[in-house]
Amino acid sequence: LPLQEMNAFDHRSQHEGVMHGCGHDGHTTMLLAAAEYLAKHQDFDGIVHFIFQPAEEGEAGAKAMMDDGLFEDFPMEAVYALHNWPGLEVGKIAMRSGPTMAAADFFEARITGHGGHAAMPHLVVDPILAGSELVQAWQTIVSRNVKPIDTAVVSVTQFHAGAAFNVIPEDVVLRGTVRCFSEEVRAMIEDRMEQTAQGVCAAHRCRLEWWYEHRFPPTVNSETETQIATAVARAVVGEDNVNPNVEQVTGSEDFGYMLEKKPGCYAFIGNGPGDGGCLLHSPHFDFNDEIIALGASYWAELVKQTLNL
Repeated sequence: LPLQEMNAFDHRSQHEGVMHGCGHDGHTTMLLAAAEYLAKHQDFDGIVHFIFQPAEEGEAGAKAMMDDGLFEDFPMEAVYALHNWPGLEVGKIAMRSGPTMAAADFFEARITGHGGHAAMPHLVVDPILAGSELVQAWQTIVSRNVKPIDTAVVSVTQFHAGAAFNVIPEDVVLRGTVRCFSEEVRAMIEDRMEQTAQGVCAAHRCRLEWWYEHRFPPTVNSETETQIATAVARAVVGEDNVNPNVEQVTGSEDFGYMLEKKPGCYAFIGNGPGDGGCLLHSPHFDFNDEIIALGASYWAELVKQTLNL
């Protein structure tokens, strides 16, 4: 495809002074460029729907669109997605068939004891001690309950307790996330986390309030559509620049909701080295405008190959 035409759209993703921690403005520009190109060159037989999805980061915009009738109002046979990837060289595209990105679950444990003076710990029920033990105990779930050839992550990301040097607080709040690639492992981890929390709190005479939410499902690419995406990527960047068996990613993506309803493929396009730790969700992240032409060409070539005349 004529990359020089696609290059005309590069300037559209440049927004000085606005930090984009994931590059969705660049993704939108790629899709708009492909839409304009295909509108001018209608050498395909079929209907293409361009999905500009909001609220991907944590709020499940994909599911909201589906709940609003996305697939009923706009019938489609397959869905595809492309995301920039710092650490993957510019000019390279990667994907894999099967589970590609992990499910994402969020949890909260509120541990309530009986606060009091830090100099008289025998008169209190210490929730900090229980919370500290629980953080450690949860780390054994993956190491001693998940099959070694499977993959899972349990991360406590928040520990909120107290406001004074000399007071043992009344309660502690722990929050975090769980990532895995299968529903079986997902259910087991949820169950073991609650059992462990109940046991630790009982041992320390504390009360537990437990909350656990399945936020995103795993992102699971279908085999046929992944083969199509691989062939498209090879046509755009060359066979040596395509990795059809990229490593699984324990990050998550709400595109997984769409892949539960439609076959498709979620692929990665190289954004460059990510120097200085400029990875996704970093405040220093910078979308590489050089890849816009490649991304737009990928979309146009995908239409050309799947809806050929």
